[in-house]
Amino acid sequence: MQARNLNLAVGAFVLLGLLALLFMALQVSNLGARGAGSTYELKAYFDNIGGLKPRAAVRSAGVVVGRVRQIQFDDQQYQALVLLDMDARYQFPKDTSAKILTSGLLGDNYVGLEPGGDTEMLKAADRIRMTQSAVVLENLISQFLYNKATEPAAAPGTARK
Repeated sequence: MQARNLNLAVGAFVLLGLLALLFMALQVSNLGARGAGSTYELKAYFDNIGGLKPRAAVRSAGVVVGRVRQIQFDDQQYQALVLLDMDARYQFPKDTSAKILTSGLLGDNYVGLEPGGDTEMLKAADRIRMTQSAVVLENLISQFLYNKATEPAAAPGTARK
């Protein structure tokens, strides 16, 4: 009887652990429950979105104010069109700028908004005009290596500046 109770306790503990892992996986992948509030859509064009994915956070001052709904390629402008679902509680001026940023050194990409000073606010279906593309680490490394390769070689016995 005591062995049966021990088996039930261990089984319950393992089940709770699996549920906790499922919860954490949903939170990390941004697939958890959506907020119940209403949203409005904004558009932004970027030359390079890096590793930005749908459901990525849209943040302003570190606070999540929306989510990336969809990413498309605009074959007229040859840019990535990013559709943002913004929480209706948060309004931003017309001259707001958008950047694609990274959480930490190797973290997920997200859209960062910097509000401007305009008195008129963005409305549903408006476009954010000022955007800054993602910084791609591979491009920075290749640019650094190219610059080093094109530097003139230092003569033997002299120090390089």
